[in-house]
Amino acid sequence: MQEFLEYVVKGLVQHPEAATVTPVERAGVTVYELRLNPSDVGQIIGRQGVTINAIRSLLLVGSAKKGLRCSVEIVEDKLAR
Repeated sequence: MQEFLEYVVKGLVQHPEAATVTPVERAGVTVYELRLNPSDVGQIIGRQGVTINAIRSLLLVGSAKKGLRCSVEIVEDKLAR
């Protein structure tokens, strides 16, 4: 599922080299943490969250077929000043 998510996300953003997907296990659910270039975050979220919700739906269906539970979160790293 991670490879699928990386493929979809990197195809949508302007800076694919900065996009990373990190799987984290939380209470039996694999949460894929998405880190992006700050200028690409809006593009992945989309208007009124349509794009990120579509990505989540695809991930949900794909993981259910494999008997897994998965979710996606966009992580915005705060820079230390």
